[in-house]
Amino acid sequence: MSEVNDAIIHIGPRLAVALVLLTALAAFVNHLSGSRLAAATVRAVARAIVQLGVLALVVTIVIDVLWASILFVLVMAAIASSTSAGRVTEAHAATGSATGPGAAAGNATRTATAVRREAMRTTILCAIPVGLPTLVIVALLVATGVLPMTGLAIIPTAGIMFGAAMNTTSLAGKHCLDSLAERFGEVEAAMSLGFLVREARLEICRPAAATALIPALDQTRSVGLVTIPGSFVGMVLGGASPAAAAAMQLFVLIALLAVSAIAAALTAEFVARGLLARSVVGG
Repeated sequence: MSEVNDAIIHIGPRLAVALVLLTALAAFVNHLSGSRLAAATVRAVARAIVQLGVLALVVTIVIDVLWASILFVLVMAAIASSTSAGRVTEAHAATGSATGPGAAAGNATRTATAVRREAMRTTILCAIPVGLPTLVIVALLVATGVLPMTGLAIIPTAGIMFGAAMNTTSLAGKHCLDSLAERFGEVEAAMSLGFLVREARLEICRPAAATALIPALDQTRSVGLVTIPGSFVGMVLGGASPAAAAAMQLFVLIALLAVSAIAAALTAEFVARGLLARSVVGG
């Protein structure tokens, strides 16, 4: 195993220095570009270090226990749904007109409670496009014998698909909401022609949500020509034949296309129905 690791990357002090320098470079460029994401970049790297360390420990414990592996998959689904909910809906707290310490405290309490309730509702709603497609597809693959009923097979497969669905839901939701805000006049014009609210919004949301599918489509179209996926390289270095690695990678790419398509369609539908929206919470 150490020989395989060395073939991919040399683990040691030089790797740690490289990671620090790359993080600093990303943060510095984000600062200069005015994206206001320099601090977010550093926080993301810090979280990744902690979370990957915890992941390595947890997977080592649960990988050989089926029920624990399934529980871990459900936790992954919940976290992915919460992440998308936070990206799609941006809750803003607003203070009321009441004055005085008591009124301010009451407004703050009501606002915090409302924000928590809205966040919970949105997370549950986002679990449908983020978690449900992956859980259904993985269950069908296990039931048909395509995927072994082991934690070693289920955890990484579900994790990759959750990630794709999460990214698609986040992007589709943001693009739909941004497009509706910018093209609200077109929605009103469509409604004046007899369109229902949902139908008028879908005319805007469908092409907006479709843009979230571009990364998955480009990744599939360019595989083997522009990109060589890490799972393919990992399987070959692990001793699998190039043909077996290619078959596995093809399965992953097509599965990602499937969950992404479902996630984009469901997200557009939810936004069109007004179930996903940027809310303003007041006291």
